[in-house]
Amino acid sequence: MSRIGRMPVNVPKGVEVQVNGSSVRVKGPKGEMSHTFPAEMKVSVEGGTVRIQRPSDERNVRALHGMTRALINNMVVGVSTGFEKVLEVNGVGYRAEIEGKNLVLYVGYSHPVVVQPPAGISFESDAKTRQIKVKGFDKQGVGQVAANVREIRPVEPYHEKGIKYLGEKVRRKAGKTGKA
Repeated sequence: MSRIGRMPVNVPKGVEVQVNGSSVRVKGPKGEMSHTFPAEMKVSVEGGTVRIQRPSDERNVRALHGMTRALINNMVVGVSTGFEKVLEVNGVGYRAEIEGKNLVLYVGYSHPVVVQPPAGISFESDAKTRQIKVKGFDKQGVGQVAANVREIRPVEPYHEKGIKYLGEKVRRKAGKTGKA
């Protein structure tokens, strides 16, 4: 059996999980999510845990087993505690500000770049540490918005100017060498 798929998903207090056939709906303090899974997967709620069973050991069914469990776990964690990605802004004169709900980036262009958050996503910015926090209850959505913000000015390898993930290693390149 799949090691990921056979692990139960613990449901914390304040989170409600409803299973209707192949559709799973999770509601918690941070928000509400629903997803329809393949009909082969049997999802059941027993007490404070969610279990996923698979009908056979075929290759594609085994793959769906672990994926279904991981997606349900991400839904439960998202509506209870939420997800967060942290980005760093590096460069002389580069900065990020919050105006209302929008993120305004000053990253070397002739104009400021305004990023509007989709529903369920919020931004936080700290001017001292030059960090941007992307928060939300949907793990995929938080990751996608963080990738879109990073794409506005990716880190260049010569001076490390740009927007990068916190802890991301940038391979530095040597610049031109002067004449001897």
